[in-house]
Amino acid sequence: MSWYVVHSKPRQEQRAFENLVRQGFECYLPKVQVERIRQGALTLVVEALFPRYLFIRLDSALGSGKGWGVIRSTQGVSRLVTFGGEAAKAPDNLIECMQAMEAAEPQRLFMHGEKVQVKAGPFAGLEGVYQVGEGQARAFMLIELISKQVKLPIKPEELRKIV
Repeated sequence: MSWYVVHSKPRQEQRAFENLVRQGFECYLPKVQVERIRQGALTLVVEALFPRYLFIRLDSALGSGKGWGVIRSTQGVSRLVTFGGEAAKAPDNLIECMQAMEAAEPQRLFMHGEKVQVKAGPFAGLEGVYQVGEGQARAFMLIELISKQVKLPIKPEELRKIV
């Protein structure tokens, strides 16, 4: 049994995954939790790690091209990834590594101690150090004001990272 790569239709990787599982296939859709700004608030969102790609475990007889028709005709599936006519295989250790990564902490939009700049509002252009998010609606950053560090509450959507 080997893992093969399936390419889904745009924004339909979850649909392809569910339909393939419903047909009895062993599939894996790697996902990751990331912090995003939605409607002015920081929220945790689960997204596909590789948009439009998922993995299916098949025996080598199916992997050589026989039986691909059932998979290709599944709703949400666009095509099977191939290189030179050969189905693209993913090693088992890669799948295991991705599964371990899924269990890790979510990716934060801003990290404590990171340099940020205000991109909107009365403090636009002001640089500081990101401290912490407070709930969903605002964050705190340290700014230098008259030779003193001051904690400034600010909306997360008004900040950007300084690279």
